[in-house]
Amino acid sequence: MSHNHTHSHIDPNAGDRRVVGAIGVNMVLTLAQIVGGILSGSLALIADALHNFSDAIALIIAFFARKIARRPADPRMSFGYGRAEVVAALVNYTTLVVLAVYLMYEGVMRFIEPEPVNGWIVVWIAALALIVDLITAALTYSMAKDSMNIRAAFLHNVADALGSLAVIVAGTMVIVFNWTWVDPAVTILISVYILWHVKSEIGETIHVLMLGAPSDLDPEEVASMIEATEGVVSVHHVHLWSMQEHEPALTAHVVATSHADEDARWLSTTIKNALQDQFGIGHATLEIESGEEVCGHLARFGHDKHEH
Repeated sequence: MSHNHTHSHIDPNAGDRRVVGAIGVNMVLTLAQIVGGILSGSLALIADALHNFSDAIALIIAFFARKIARRPADPRMSFGYGRAEVVAALVNYTTLVVLAVYLMYEGVMRFIEPEPVNGWIVVWIAALALIVDLITAALTYSMAKDSMNIRAAFLHNVADALGSLAVIVAGTMVIVFNWTWVDPAVTILISVYILWHVKSEIGETIHVLMLGAPSDLDPEEVASMIEATEGVVSVHHVHLWSMQEHEPALTAHVVATSHADEDARWLSTTIKNALQDQFGIGHATLEIESGEEVCGHLARFGHDKHEH
């Protein structure tokens, strides 16, 4: 089965300008929301402001991670700096978890000690926040498709947009029915929604950092393809991972027939071309071994510490 590994890319400089623009509007909005939250007495609006501030921080982290990731490889970092974006994504998801737990705590405390809320200020500021959230989403949406780093920042924004809608509903309930309890209830719902989003996305980030096989590749299928190559007896010690997002890599020991072993370079080139064509694996390191020199019971994937 062939796999399509083509990805659309945005010019780095154009992408950087989008991120900087998104940071700017989110910083301005955060200040407006905090002032509005204090004046109105709305915990939900302040919660949305803190979440919006985390959007800006997430975008700042994403911006610098993009810059670092573009640095060329050097002797100390021979694989390059591409994983800076994956690390940034993990940092952003972690801050979201901390923020969600804090908001949930504050919401519960507000239920215990209710405070008056000015619904009109809440609605107008939340409406402004929603507009800014939509602008930020438009700036980062296309970039989020191909970058785990930007996707983490984008999900910050998506959660905040829905949070702004929830705050508008809360403010409306205060105006119409004087239901001040809706304000902390919405705060708790925002925190739950944030945690749900993190749960659905953080696994992939950790998987890349733990050198797991790319989710769109089947390791057994890759190994079987290598073994199906003419001149190959078997394969072992297969390691399949992502050097960075969208960049799969592979190392493996290939046991060749005695005839193929005489032309190891040809066999290695044939397998590497097939890996590139069928699975998009452009970085492969193969060790060609002779059938007579290989011990039995070797691990097909990874390695056994007790093998000699």
